[in-house]
Amino acid sequence: MSAAEGNGLPLASRLYKSRTLGLTLGFVCVVFGMYPLDPAWWVWAWMVINAFIWPHLAFQLTLRTTNALRGERRNLLFDSFCGGFWVGAMHFNPLPSVTTLSMMTMNNVAIGGPRFMLAGWVAQGLGIGAALLIFAPAFIAVTSQAQLYACLPILMLYPLALGWICYRQAVTLARHKRELLALSRTDSLSGLLNHGAWKDHLEIEFQRCRRDSMGAAIALIDIDHFKTINDTYGHVTGDIVLRQLSKVLRQNLRATDLAGRYGGDEFCVILPGMPLNRATEVMDALRDRFNALAYAQDPTLRASLSIGLAPYQPTHADSTSWLNDADEALYDAKSSGRNRVSAAQEGWLRSV
Repeated sequence: MSAAEGNGLPLASRLYKSRTLGLTLGFVCVVFGMYPLDPAWWVWAWMVINAFIWPHLAFQLTLRTTNALRGERRNLLFDSFCGGFWVGAMHFNPLPSVTTLSMMTMNNVAIGGPRFMLAGWVAQGLGIGAALLIFAPAFIAVTSQAQLYACLPILMLYPLALGWICYRQAVTLARHKRELLALSRTDSLSGLLNHGAWKDHLEIEFQRCRRDSMGAAIALIDIDHFKTINDTYGHVTGDIVLRQLSKVLRQNLRATDLAGRYGGDEFCVILPGMPLNRATEVMDALRDRFNALAYAQDPTLRASLSIGLAPYQPTHADSTSWLNDADEALYDAKSSGRNRVSAAQEGWLRSV
């Protein structure tokens, strides 16, 4: 999370924009509602302060709170109080009053749901009560044509603006959800799929092969004598070797291939639609490229790979039996001298 997100700037910024627009448009609505009543000068002054100074003050107050949501809820309750005040001051003129109260209620629902909507209604009621204490209680039953037209801008533009803000927020939340899902399925060191995510893809590929009678191969890759590398050159260098292997995998596999870190120094690859002979060539070429890598940490360091390959067989009962074939092929590669590719093929093993 960025510093801006941590101090509540995105929330404050979104509501600052909507509050500035809403109170500016609402100012027009209230002016036309109040003008026929010939209010005192201080009422006009408070109207200007509420419409053009309060949005900026509310923004600064939110930025200075440790909890942006709590700060904005406080600001919205004050908005509701002021909205109720102007409704009472306009003597409940129908259209300006309904417009003011509905816009405030829409804000409260968007931020806090039904419970906060009720709190907003209480604040609006207090605002109405304050207005009735200051102004003589009265009721204007008819909205003039001028007042009707004055309410049209806020009725048209403010819901559009609020809808756009909510849409952008939904897009942002969806992106964050995708990012979190990707992080939960990614190995932090290698940047490849983690064990669980790769196993999920293996099951999907197994079902696809069984359903569509398609071929595929999987590979288990082990860095030879990795414990010795860690003990001799240190774990930092060992991590570099792991990252180098993940880099080689990304550079030399197809976009459709799925590479992951199985655990420790073992990696795994799904090769959809690839026949065994081609998969063997690809893995052997990858092994050669990895063997040729030089490490700036120590020029004497060289690392090699043992790779076990297994093609999909219709006789596999499940994805686990397919993976077991690859594991047996890997064991054969390691027991046959390491630094080689061993392929399981219909019950027998072939090393290259």
